[in-house]
Amino acid sequence: MASERVHAALPDPPSQSEEENKEEEKAFGNIFAEIEFVDLPLGTTLRSIYDDQPNAHKRFMEKLDARIRNHDREIEKMCNFHHQGFVDAITELLKVRADAEKLMGQVTDTNRRLQEAGREVTAQTEEVIRCRIQQMNMATTVEKLQLCIPVLEMYSKLKEQLESKRYYAALKTMEQLEKFFIPRVSQYRFCQIMAENLPRLREEIKEISMSDLKDFLESIRKHSDKVGETAMRQAQQHRTFNSAVAKQASMGHYTKPLYSLNGRTQTHNGLMMDEDTGDEDEADEEILTAQDLVDFSPVYRCLHIYTVLGDRETFENYYRKQRKKQARLVLQPQANMHETVEGYRRYFNQIVGFFVVEDHILHATQGLVTRAFTDELWNMALSKIIAVLRTHSSYCDDPDLVLELKNLIVIFADTLQGYGFPVNRLFDLLFEVRDQYNETLLKKWALVFREIFELDNYSPIPVDTEEEYKLVVSRFPFHDAEIEKQDFPKKLPMSQSVPQIYTQVKELIYASLKFSESLHRSSTEIDDMLRKSTNLLLTRTLSSCLQNLIKKPHIGLTELVQIIINTTHLEQACKYLEEFITNITNVSPETVHTTRLYGLSTFKDARHAAEGEIYTKLNQKIDEFIQLADYEWGMAESDGRASGYLMDLINFLRSTFQVFTHLPNNNNDHASMSGKVAQTACMSACKHLSTSLMQMLLDTELKQISMGAIQQFNLDVIQCELFASSEPVPGFQGDTLQLAFIDLRQLLDLFMVWDWSTYLADYGQPTSKYLRVNPATALALLEKVYRGMKDTSKKNNIFSQFRKNDRDKQKLIETVVKQLRSLVNGMSS
Repeated sequence: MASERVHAALPDPPSQSEEENKEEEKAFGNIFAEIEFVDLPLGTTLRSIYDDQPNAHKRFMEKLDARIRNHDREIEKMCNFHHQGFVDAITELLKVRADAEKLMGQVTDTNRRLQEAGREVTAQTEEVIRCRIQQMNMATTVEKLQLCIPVLEMYSKLKEQLESKRYYAALKTMEQLEKFFIPRVSQYRFCQIMAENLPRLREEIKEISMSDLKDFLESIRKHSDKVGETAMRQAQQHRTFNSAVAKQASMGHYTKPLYSLNGRTQTHNGLMMDEDTGDEDEADEEILTAQDLVDFSPVYRCLHIYTVLGDRETFENYYRKQRKKQARLVLQPQANMHETVEGYRRYFNQIVGFFVVEDHILHATQGLVTRAFTDELWNMALSKIIAVLRTHSSYCDDPDLVLELKNLIVIFADTLQGYGFPVNRLFDLLFEVRDQYNETLLKKWALVFREIFELDNYSPIPVDTEEEYKLVVSRFPFHDAEIEKQDFPKKLPMSQSVPQIYTQVKELIYASLKFSESLHRSSTEIDDMLRKSTNLLLTRTLSSCLQNLIKKPHIGLTELVQIIINTTHLEQACKYLEEFITNITNVSPETVHTTRLYGLSTFKDARHAAEGEIYTKLNQKIDEFIQLADYEWGMAESDGRASGYLMDLINFLRSTFQVFTHLPNNNNDHASMSGKVAQTACMSACKHLSTSLMQMLLDTELKQISMGAIQQFNLDVIQCELFASSEPVPGFQGDTLQLAFIDLRQLLDLFMVWDWSTYLADYGQPTSKYLRVNPATALALLEKVYRGMKDTSKKNNIFSQFRKNDRDKQKLIETVVKQLRSLVNGMSS
């Protein structure tokens, strides 16, 4: 309405139409309404007045003045209307003033009295308020303490755990403190100090646990041999038990075991059997494990601590690195390990202890070590072990020590195989150790054979009673029907060394068999091992000993003959050695791959060597007698009897060839063999004697020979021919042995008969009487005879009647010499 009144008060512009006035009134009315009723900035409204039309400001001011005057009139009317009521109200207020002052006094008095009455109440109320405040503080304190006490208790618990070295539990307590307890009271200073100490405590725990681990690693390195010793002893007991079970099973008195727990085995019938076949105390002893011997808690504790701390990988790497270093130290042997079996045992104990610990760690922890890691360690260790054993076993020269080493290797391999480690390469190594064992056996047996040969008297074994005969036969398979029929005392053809050697060969077979035990090999393989070892003994060791024996200077012809007899009987005994090995291994000798014994060739070679030595020694003896010859090459006539040295030589040959009658002839083969040896020796001796005599005649240092010396030499050759014709060794046909002297005989006959015309006329013809006389030989001897005749003529020149005969003979000789030279030249051309 006010806007309408303002609008009505403004004068109408004369130039506007009625319609425009209405629109203008409406516009100004809206502006006034905005100014009077809207609580907004007036800038926009006023700007619209000035921006609308020209002279709009003036018209607005006019309208505004009209509207103000209209409002003033309305205010004046309202004041006039309410003035009387205002006057009446003032009058009434003046009347109430006196009553108000009276009431004020009453209220003041009442207030004073109330204040005096409530002062005590106020004091008590303040005391109550103070108590309530204390009560609230106490409640708040109790509430906060209830929040702090668990934190303090947990921290105290943490300290106790640290002092008692329960580090894993301490870490769990720290984790609870950090996650649940400290956050509830984190505003307190002591909680902040606790929170700041926890990382430091973790590092201390980490360092302490690592120190404990280092102590554990050092301790386990020192105690590995004890762990290994226990594990290997258990494996050995297990093997012994299985061996006993196998024997009982073969006899039908064994019930198969159901299980084995702590050293005792329960059978189907419910009885308990001790795995250890030794003492009852040892049998009742529980089997100790690695965990019983070693405290693994530092490893578990450290592993858990590092796992909780989120640093498990660092711990695993450190542990594996340290164990690799320890493995290399364990695998490093002592320099003198090969000297005693204890050195090898300590070496194996340490290695077994190391891998038993690793196997326990593998199965007791999750991922600290892996199967791949242990396999890598084992492969590295296995290569090192094999190299070490190869090197150190090569230093062993004691077969007992090598055998002990083999047993240790087998137990070592069985022990680690029981823990899942592959040990095939160790069993392959045992074949190399077996070769070394065989070499040491051969060296040992070589000394045994040498001692037997040195102590042998090389004479037939005398037996005076049946018991002595049975004793010899029990040691050596000797069977001879003719000797068995003889009465006591009697002699066996071989010497004492034969049964001793046979026994020692069997002992070597037993020794080789000991090495073959527990190698997990078939009977055929064991049979092959035994036969190869026996062959090495026969073909190398015994053969070498026999060859050396035969070559010894003090071995005479009698000893050589006895050696031939001995080798013959040893050769016959080879088939019994074959049976002996067959009985041990139960492998038929007819098996395709069965190795044969080479003893036959060994003893044949030895016998041939002995025969050759007989021939050599006979020839040497003949040479010794020949050296005693002292011919007077210028003698006028012979003595009429043979030379003394030659008769001694012939007597020696007769007695020597009688020895050959002792050569074995109990069957046709041996009879022919013994006869052949005797015949060969006799023929060799006669040929050597003939050659030596021929060389004596043709010696270049001998310049001249008289016919008397030729006659004396002829007498000696006649004795040789008589010896040959006397059949010193039976079996020669006709004059075979005399043919050894045929060259000498024809040469001497040529000079004794002086039948040069026949020799020259028949030379070169098969029917020649002097077919075996070489022109060069005849020429050489004739020149010596010619010089002898010239020398004799000088001595006898006082006898004129001889000079003419000598001159004629000299002319004949000169003629024959020329013809012989022509023959020699013709042969050379």
